[in-house]
Amino acid sequence: MHEATALIRRVELRLPGYPQTCLVGFRRGGEASVFVGADPVFQFNAAGELRRGFWNGRLVKAEGGRLVQLERRRTDAEVQLVRHEFSDAQTSEFLQLAAATLNLLQGALRAGELVVLKQVPADLDVVHVLANWLNSLPQPLAIASAPHVSS
Repeated sequence: MHEATALIRRVELRLPGYPQTCLVGFRRGGEASVFVGADPVFQFNAAGELRRGFWNGRLVKAEGGRLVQLERRRTDAEVQLVRHEFSDAQTSEFLQLAAATLNLLQGALRAGELVVLKQVPADLDVVHVLANWLNSLPQPLAIASAPHVSS
């Protein structure tokens, strides 16, 4: 929570049935990030398109409307990021996981089952910001053309 300083509005939540907490935050331009523990992570651009993530210990990023994963390989001299394009099945699975996570958040919000643990800033209703963002997302989720915040 303290390290996510690029997320100027953020809230740490307890979701029903989840052992780990969920952190949802928003950058200055409205771009959102959703962290369910350390993995999975879903990051969106201002248009609500999935741009980056973290899943099964690997970085995920959008390239030209498709998803690729980056595997860190360490050698004695360097760390390499080895690129693997997602198969259609992997893309579908990741998008389904993202959608299910967002649907869980939205359902828990509507049912009043979210527990706010911390939020920044303290005087802003970040849960309300989250609710508005969830309602504005494209259906189905779209993949960004690039992993950058403004794509």
